[in-house]
Amino acid sequence: MLKTTLAGLRAHKLRLLLTGLAITLGVGFIGGTFVLTDSMEKGVDKKFARSADKVDVAVLPKPSAKDEGLPAALLDRIRALPGVTEAQGAVRGDAPLVGKDGKVVGDMPTIGLSVPGGRLQRHELDEGRAPAAPNEAVVDTKTADREGFTVGQSITVLDERRTPHRFTLVGIADFGIDPDAAYQGAVGFDTATAVRMTGRTTFEEIDVAGGSVEAVARAVGGSADVLTGAKLGERLATSAGADMKIIRNGLLIFGLVSLVVSALVIYNTFSILIAQRMREMALLRCVGATRRQIFGSVLTESAVVGLVGSVTGLVAGLGLGGGALALFNALGADIPTAAVTLAPRTILVGLVIGVVVTVLSALLPARAATRVAPIAALRTDLEPGSGRFRLGWLRTVAAALFGLGGLGLGVYGALVMDKGEIAMFTVALSGGLVFLAVITLMPALVRPLGRLAGAIPARLGGVPGRLAVENARRSPRRTATTTIALTIGVGLMSLFAVVAASGKATSDARLAKQFPVDYQLMTQFSGGDRDDEPVPRALAEALRKVPQVATVTEVRTQETMVGGTEEHVGTVTPSSLGTVVKPEFATGSLADLRPGTVAVDDGTAADHGLRLGQTVQIKTRRGDVPLKVIGTFGTDAPVPPFLVTEGEFDRHFAVRDPRMIFVNAREGAAGEGARTAVEKAAQPYPTVKVTSSAELREQFTKAIDMILMIFGGLLGLAIIIALFGIANTLTLSVVERTRESALLRALGITKRQLRRMLSVEALVMAVIGAFTGVVLGIAFGWAATTAMAESSVFALPWLQVIGFVVLAGLAGMAAAVLPARRAAKASIVESLAHD
Repeated sequence: MLKTTLAGLRAHKLRLLLTGLAITLGVGFIGGTFVLTDSMEKGVDKKFARSADKVDVAVLPKPSAKDEGLPAALLDRIRALPGVTEAQGAVRGDAPLVGKDGKVVGDMPTIGLSVPGGRLQRHELDEGRAPAAPNEAVVDTKTADREGFTVGQSITVLDERRTPHRFTLVGIADFGIDPDAAYQGAVGFDTATAVRMTGRTTFEEIDVAGGSVEAVARAVGGSADVLTGAKLGERLATSAGADMKIIRNGLLIFGLVSLVVSALVIYNTFSILIAQRMREMALLRCVGATRRQIFGSVLTESAVVGLVGSVTGLVAGLGLGGGALALFNALGADIPTAAVTLAPRTILVGLVIGVVVTVLSALLPARAATRVAPIAALRTDLEPGSGRFRLGWLRTVAAALFGLGGLGLGVYGALVMDKGEIAMFTVALSGGLVFLAVITLMPALVRPLGRLAGAIPARLGGVPGRLAVENARRSPRRTATTTIALTIGVGLMSLFAVVAASGKATSDARLAKQFPVDYQLMTQFSGGDRDDEPVPRALAEALRKVPQVATVTEVRTQETMVGGTEEHVGTVTPSSLGTVVKPEFATGSLADLRPGTVAVDDGTAADHGLRLGQTVQIKTRRGDVPLKVIGTFGTDAPVPPFLVTEGEFDRHFAVRDPRMIFVNAREGAAGEGARTAVEKAAQPYPTVKVTSSAELREQFTKAIDMILMIFGGLLGLAIIIALFGIANTLTLSVVERTRESALLRALGITKRQLRRMLSVEALVMAVIGAFTGVVLGIAFGWAATTAMAESSVFALPWLQVIGFVVLAGLAGMAAAVLPARRAAKASIVESLAHD
């Protein structure tokens, strides 16, 4: 039997190739993920090792005291140790770099770092040298390229008090191993200047050249961790490796989706092969082969297919991983890289997954092969699996349990549970259950869906079109398994498209409430470590004198203790509250806001258990003050969570500068004239950013579109595998229907009509799969959006959804090109004699 199986594989090399192609793509994705992340990890490890190799001993704060840093006195003690030739303390803090437009660079302040020269210079310099004087600085490569800075020119950097200082740019540095510097940008100084600019009086690390670990450890006295340079490199690499693991796990999820689709394609392929080889199986049974031998021969064939597909998948994965790495760096990611890495673990995982998935997919077809009755199979002339599909009681019960359970869980998660992460996980679980129900019911749905999908092709395609629709409907199990693979890919694509469109609609709705003005002015640091850094009040006064400005609204806040926790209490310019800024009250009314009272946003009120009429204690400079809750409002309002009157705020807090300023232009002046006037007024304040609602909306849209594009690209592989499944099914179907095609040709159908018939058949199958996926994607896109947050807005991107179905249909027709050409080229006489 083994010889017979291997001989059959050698005799049908094309069949082997087509069967293994799906598993090749699935394993290729997983292998490529490991190659990509392993290569990135190895490159990062190498870079960290090269950097830490310059250090003999490193002193770092204990994890529990990381924010406190290392005192300057410790550096003096270490420098006094025998054998120590050099010791440098690493300083890190905010040092905002001012661009050529007079405004700070980026949405967050650039990092200020100490960059010592000499042996302990761990940062690589792409140009120039390390700073050696108080008036010298270096900037990171990306910032220099983006802002157009070159060695030799002057730059402006703000210190901790936001006082500008001029420096000569003496170098362009590569801070790529520092994630904060890579994200926010960085400016480097000598150590003393870094302390002065950042205001940091402690060190985040002390690097030592010379001396011994033991001597440094005695000087430290157990107050900090003491490591060798090699151990320092390992620690830094391990910390960076956590990001690689997140990337790897995220990519592997999409790889598993591809493998599930591959498994469906493999299962369908083997089911068709077993159906086509019933006579061959029966003949083997007649000459003495046992059921066990038949079962073993099918599994052996699947194992060979899985092994061949896995090996080619690993080769493809090596190319995919290396290509992705090169592409990322070409796009400016600047990922440290070593040689492209194919680890033994990757080879083992790829081979095991590929073979196991293929063998498991072939188990049911192999079991079906053992049921072939020798005499009955030799006599049958019918295409197995054809005819009307009937649901058995077991399948009906399973579909009911999965479907009703999934729908009930989905409705409960979306409409009943509190919005948030748990509700979204509940919806995800319900989606899985409903999908299992669809898989169970799909053979019964093929005929009605086929009639729907084929209505127009059957009407426009004449006899070939009607035959194609009937061909797609006559083998429900086969068509169901072929199309369900496409349902997975298109369903997930539709889900992400709905979530993305809803995200845009939600952000637009929130912007309409949170940004009810033409321009918003905030400092660069809002939302970061300096959450409460204010906008100078003088700017608000200057804006009120600008002719193009109609209203100026100040929002002032103070962080203080409220009911035992830190919260923001604030106020809004009285003339704007209720006119420009309009919080929507769920209980109570804005009209009741008077001295001695407070309004609270819904979320904060729920957290504190506050209701209308209750009293809350707020800590002020005059002590704890009781304020009566007169109402709760929606969290979308651009006001502090605890809102008081302006007089109440001024009485209890010393804050005079606003945290943000809203500006409305006069009617007819909201164009560039008003924007220019507002920016001119803000010019003396480098840290203040002027933003319009259109700019914020564009930022949200770009971010969501980028995420959708990435997900679409990753899910694209699953769709490609599903289309290969359609091509594979049609190719094997052409072989199965050789005599039928020849008879049609003999009755007058032309080669062109035969090709059209197979193309329309592929179109119908693709549309069935895509339509089912779109319905599921829209339904669970709505459920996920609804479960996300109370303020979520559902939006249906109907053009995208229609596009998915149209593209799936066109791709299905493209997948039918080669099978259709093969059928049209076959000789009529030889095909009629085919058995």
